[in-house]
Amino acid sequence: MQFIISNMLPISIALLSGTMLLWSVFGNRIRGIKEVNCTAALQLINHKNALVLDVRDDGEYKVGHILNSMQIPLGKLNERVSELEKYKEQPIVVVCRSGNRSGTACAALGKHGFTQAYNLAGGVTAWQKANLPLKR
Repeated sequence: MQFIISNMLPISIALLSGTMLLWSVFGNRIRGIKEVNCTAALQLINHKNALVLDVRDDGEYKVGHILNSMQIPLGKLNERVSELEKYKEQPIVVVCRSGNRSGTACAALGKHGFTQAYNLAGGVTAWQKANLPLKR
């Protein structure tokens, strides 16, 4: 017991970092966000006519984006969600640079009744690592 009392700060830091690690791995599942890898995203795009929604900022989008993607920055998604109404019944693959903002966007879309929003795991970075093309 003395050991625990004497080492409360390092133990707390270890528990917090462990929790953060677990959240990064399982957080999206807990929040009900469906994730897809690049292969599954391509299947949705090519065979299910999925919309690709890019939630990065204008500058990031202009550097390179997935062909035929629609861009709505995450900060403007709630005010522009009406632009997506016609896609409500089809899959939407949501992308950002790394998969974090797109996860948040998927959660927001879910609150608006979009049941087929998929987060591209790893985002555009993973897309590039898979040697898939970006339009510049």
